[in-house]
Order: sequence, then structure tokens, then C-alpha cells
Amino acid sequence: METLVISSAFWLGRRVFVTGHTGFKGAWLSLMLSRLNTRATGFALAPPTTPSLFALAGVADHIDDRRGDVRDLAALTEAMQAAAPEIVIHMAAQPLVRESYNDPVATYATNVMGVVNVLDAARHTPSVRLVLVVTSDKCYDNRGWAWGYRETDALGGRDPYSSSKACAELVAAAWRDSFRETGVAIFSARAGNVIGGGDFAADRILPDALRAFSAGRSLKLRNPKAVRPWQHVLEPLTGYLRLIEQAMTSPGAAAELEGGVNFGPGPESERSVEDLLTQFASCWGPGPGWETEGGPHPHEARLLSLDTAKARELLGFAPILDFEQATLWTAQWYRAFLDTDDIVALTMKQIDRYLGRRVRLSSPFAQAAFRDAQDDRRINAR
Repeated sequence: METLVISSAFWLGRRVFVTGHTGFKGAWLSLMLSRLNTRATGFALAPPTTPSLFALAGVADHIDDRRGDVRDLAALTEAMQAAAPEIVIHMAAQPLVRESYNDPVATYATNVMGVVNVLDAARHTPSVRLVLVVTSDKCYDNRGWAWGYRETDALGGRDPYSSSKACAELVAAAWRDSFRETGVAIFSARAGNVIGGGDFAADRILPDALRAFSAGRSLKLRNPKAVRPWQHVLEPLTGYLRLIEQAMTSPGAAAELEGGVNFGPGPESERSVEDLLTQFASCWGPGPGWETEGGPHPHEARLLSLDTAKARELLGFAPILDFEQATLWTAQWYRAFLDTDDIVALTMKQIDRYLGRRVRLSSPFAQAAFRDAQDDRRINAR
């Protein structure tokens, strides 16, 4: 029996403000919030890539789509106050390690001052009860340990991106301790590497593989032996929702959840880049393969994993898609994209299939209706 971790009754009609809803993870989250019948508002710049999941999946039809920059405090505050949310989920970020070397100033401005601005806007929006700041597993001072990093381990970062995420965690903690009298609860979530359809960013392994394979080229890998905790994007997003729900309904749990929560897969999904690409290629079909790219490259950690005991113990959270399933769902999405299949339908089918194993429904009638919907939306293996 799968663990049911999300209550439909809790999310029904909730006002949620999401920053970064035009990005990869933000677009998936927006669609999940729509399926949970929330009243969600998004605040972000235009989609960062062309194509984008936001456009392909018609995310603007599922959320109040507002454009703006989290570095603009006045515009952000105005949008948040107009939306009057109870919950703020901050996901807007400059998310790429290599881009942080190219433009460190913009990386820190977005990833650090963006957090400051979101928290200050929330402090001056009377409706807000909780803010979740989403950072990264790279916020930890990576010492190359073979064991996973715990939430109590030191923060740090050798590159601008990782350092900016550590700074974001420090900002969230300082804001929580300095402004408790406002009544706004502040939490942070740290997730390992995610995969899933709709990511078209540069310098990410599977989007790069998509571009190479579709062009008949072999993929050049900078660091094929690097090990990461790979998980499907729907997994940590569900963890974020579970954290919010638990924090808002259980005061005792809320106190224990402070200090950040790690979301990642089990040890079996901690695989090398080479393993990920091999699995993806096997799901994809015959292709040109990959080769190691020579030359100097910016520093990237060879090993990084998370200890997720806190999420398991306090939230009852564990992934339900293993490494092979996560990779298969991703390959199916990208193959459908190249075959010009109905991406809206496929994306919603994946969400419905996933939420069908995660959502705790509030009544027998709702349960029967949801089961009927799931029967109509099954994903058939290609």
C-alpha cells in the first residue's frame, strides 16, 4: 500500500502564491496545484527557454499568470498583496551552476535578494501564514562524504550557485528568527537532482541528451562518474506540499520542521551521470550514445547525496517512483514531444497517475470520482 500524503480537503480553495511558475519545476507545481483545486497565482519572468513546459502544457490556463521579477520588491509586494495568499512557495531562481560562473552578480541578486524580497513582501501581506523557500541540495558544504548530508550539517558552496543557495538558507533562518511576531511561518526545502519531461535548460544532462540524440549526435559528458540523487520532479514537489500541509495543521510538527527539510530518493537512485544516461538511452531507443568531453571545466562535486530521514520521520514521505520509472516517464515525455503528440494530455496523465497514488480524498464520493478519473487517464507504456 502506497503512503497517501496529500489531503484534498486541505488544498481545496487554498490561495497559493508561486514565484517561478514559468520555470521547469514551477510549471509542474502549478499544474499539480490546479489538480488539487487551489486558487493559485504565479509571479515570474517569461519562460526561461524556448520551448518550455509552461507553454507546451498550457500552464497559463491553470494559474493566475502574472509577470514580474523577484528582484523588484515593489512589483512583487503589489502582486502578492493583490493575490492575498495564505501560502507562498518561492521557487524563482537562477538554477544553473555553469551560468553562475558566467554571471555571478545576477545569480546572487536573484537567489539571495530574491529571497529577501519574497520574505519582506510576505511580512507586509496580512493574509500570508506560511512561506516555503525552495533551495537546493547544493546548499551544503560538500566535503565529498560517502554518506548523505543532514539538515544540521554546515552550509557552504565552492561555486556561486551553491554559495547563493547556502546564503538563501541563512536569509530564511534569520528572517524566521527576527520576525516571528508577524505570525508568518518560514520553512525551507532542499531537493536533490530532478528529472522529468519539459526541462529544456542548457547544461542539464537529459535536456542535453534530447538535443544531441534528436540531432543524431553523440552527447559529450563533462563528468560521467559524478553521482547524484536522481528523482522525478513530481516527488520533491509532493514533499513540499506535504511539508506545508503538516506545518499548517500540526503546531508540534511545525517546530520540528524548522531548519530545512531534505527531499531525495533512496540510495538505489543515487547513480552516476553515466548510469542515468545509459538508462535514459535504453528507454529512448537506438541512438548515437555519449562520450567524455575533454578540456577544463568549472568545478562540480563528484559526489552529493542527502539524508532524508527527517522527511520520512516527520512527514511520512518516501518516493514512489524508482530510478527506472522516473527515467522512463521522462523519456516517454520527450519522445512524445519529438513525435508532436498531445503534450498537454500526456503531462496531465502523468500528474493524475502520480497523484492517484498520493492524494487522500475527503469523502467516499470524491474517492469514487477520483478513481473513475484515474481509470480514464492511465498512461500506456510506449
